Amino acid sequence: MSDEQRPAGSPEPGGSGSGAPERGGPERGGPERGGPEPAEIRFFGTTWVDHEGGYGLRRAGVAVGSLALAAAGAVVLRFAFQGLEIAAVGPFVGILVVAGFAICSALAFRRTWDGFVRRPDTAARSAADTSSQGLMLIGFIGSLLAYFCRSLVEAPGEKLHRAEYTAARERYERRRGARTGNPAAKKSRPKKRR
Repeated sequence: MSDEQRPAGSPEPGGSGSGAPERGGPERGGPERGGPEPAEIRFFGTTWVDHEGGYGLRRAGVAVGSLALAAAGAVVLRFAFQGLEIAAVGPFVGILVVAGFAICSALAFRRTWDGFVRRPDTAARSAADTSSQGLMLIGFIGSLLAYFCRSLVEAPGEKLHRAEYTAARERYERRRGARTGNPAAKKSRPKKRR
């Protein structure tokens, strides 16, 4: 299988199978740097780190694409609402449908926006993910609008990933400097003569 056809999480022949990028020095065939690697963001990869590699174009593409998809979703919902009008279900059902989509869209917007700003609690996340899948499906327009609004400022989730990456780099540098067996951290002391 070539690199283009291999899924991101599939193990490489002789690899760890964790899906995480391997850090390596010369013994692994990787670059001679150590430490944590930046996490990839959907549609951006790791271009968010230095804002290179078409970062601005990607942000514009995400903004335009998410707004276009939200508009297309609104048109589809309009056709669905016209179907309810043709069925003559009454104004009460029409109000319930519009209110339901509006509430679900607002909740999906908030949940998506919060995902860009902070990591949810892992214990609560697993239970909440299964119960809110329907809500996110119904409120897909709100989620797309959250992508649009966030991409006007930065890559969606960039602030969170940058804070995590910076903290990981600082921890790595502290550990690296505090190691007693690290020759790079030791300073040479002149020997005392008697």
